[in-house]
Amino acid sequence: MQVTAKLKHYHSAPRKVRIVVDTIRGLNVVDAVSQLENLNKRAAYGVLKLLNSAIANAVNNFSLDKDNLYIKIILVDQGMVYKRWMPKAHGSAGRIRKSTSHVTIVLDERIPTDNKKKIKKQEKEDNKEDVDILDIKEIKKESVQKVKPVKEKIGIKKPLQKSKSIKSFVRKAGDK
Repeated sequence: MQVTAKLKHYHSAPRKVRIVVDTIRGLNVVDAVSQLENLNKRAAYGVLKLLNSAIANAVNNFSLDKDNLYIKIILVDQGMVYKRWMPKAHGSAGRIRKSTSHVTIVLDERIPTDNKKKIKKQEKEDNKEDVDILDIKEIKKESVQKVKPVKEKIGIKKPLQKSKSIKSFVRKAGDK
């Protein structure tokens, strides 16, 4: 079962992120996390957050074992480039290009298991109950009746309206 996570518009150049990504490509998830935590690169923080997100997706949504996962594919693509200008000598300007990256990570299992369905879908199917439309209407009526007295107890009033007689401290050109 493959699990995908994406990080878009990461504020670091792709060539800098690729250095970090190349160190963890093909590793087990546990080894990759420890590698990123100890790596002395700025891009390692963003890639670590993405990897943790992918692991959480695999464990929570697909009920996969964390120790059985490895990084199958990890890609770094060019993102949007912010163009800025820096003043230079004699009134000219120099262009500054602030590039961003799109990182995609795909996790897979070393030893395949049977868990092909999402847990959320199974829970929805198990907890599905046949509820009549009339029951829903009755529930709505009861909830509305409960809310009205609460507003009266709190003393919620209409918002104050601005009076036209209040003048500001600053006089305008036409004021006397």
